[in-house]
Amino acid sequence: MFERPDRGAAVVLAALDFGDPGYQESLEELKLLATSAGLQVVGVVEGRRARPDPALYAGSGKADEIGEAARAADASLVIFNHELSPVQERNLERRLQCRVLDRTALILEIFALRARSNEGKLQVELAQLRHYSTRLVRGWTHLERQKGGIGMRGGPGETQLELDRRMILNRIRNIEGRLDKLAKSRAIQRRGRQRGGVLSVSLVGYTNAGKSTLFNTLTHAGAYAADQLFATLDTTSRKLWLPDAGQQVVLSDTVGFITRLPHTLVSAFHATLEEATHADLLLHVVDAASANRQHQIEEVEKVLCEIGAEHVPRIEVMNKLDLTGAEPHVARDEYGKIAAVWLSARTGAGIDLLRSALAEVARDAKGTVKNDAKSVAAEDAGLSQD
Repeated sequence: MFERPDRGAAVVLAALDFGDPGYQESLEELKLLATSAGLQVVGVVEGRRARPDPALYAGSGKADEIGEAARAADASLVIFNHELSPVQERNLERRLQCRVLDRTALILEIFALRARSNEGKLQVELAQLRHYSTRLVRGWTHLERQKGGIGMRGGPGETQLELDRRMILNRIRNIEGRLDKLAKSRAIQRRGRQRGGVLSVSLVGYTNAGKSTLFNTLTHAGAYAADQLFATLDTTSRKLWLPDAGQQVVLSDTVGFITRLPHTLVSAFHATLEEATHADLLLHVVDAASANRQHQIEEVEKVLCEIGAEHVPRIEVMNKLDLTGAEPHVARDEYGKIAAVWLSARTGAGIDLLRSALAEVARDAKGTVKNDAKSVAAEDAGLSQD
């Protein structure tokens, strides 16, 4: 539906420092995002401002500098490390004479490339439609004229822009309906697991922290894992047998989070992220080798609060110890419960500690899960009587 940048296309990045302490990290992420989208970064233009310019975001002088850098590098695309308004995006494209994307649009492009399942594709399309519905004026200004006459599509007086907006709104409603049906199906499966007393564990964490690698190491699932942002999008679930606990758990790998994760994506992927909300335990995978790991932990906590999963018990999994030189070990809180496990999903060092931690949680939760299963069964019986 929307024109995408060609893979391998030359791109110039634009980033403005408004005094944010995480500015440099955000810029490095933007470079990784562009690379993950298959683009070639040929230039980076930086600047400092007190506040964004209402018309061009970067101001006229900096906008001209960005345009010169794009022309010098023969780049047909400029990506801003910020969220642009539709007016700013349109004004910048007119001034730079090339296509302009903001950080949100770039993440949407990556999600569109990565989605594999039917549900994942629907979620991405929904996020794209919500984002681009406010930007229709960008591509249809030449059609903003009245169409009249008997038999004309949309009736007399309706503009082409209004027709396109109405078509998008209809498509949004259609996708939302299909996603609701898939969410109900997932809820039925979840209730089945609760009746069976099966512990549900979800992997969450910052993108590229190693969730999929850890998932594969634990379950031998063979899920796609790569050293890139948003390597996987679709939630994958596998059963994991824990000999020490004498039972199995269902382990789910979810989409990674990132700084300033677009709200359109959080909303569109809400049904998928519900797996984390309804889990009995979260394994928060952290890149222990990252200098910004504390900031990344805080960003994940923000999203978990946004989706209503802040109450779910969790264990921090400090991954990538092979890059730090540290030894695998376990940390406990003041109540004696396991709070964190240090390991390397790539080499397998410390995986036995995590399995033991999961077995301990499973044993402790066995009675609780059984009680929950009885409650669900009683609730189902009451509903059937009604």
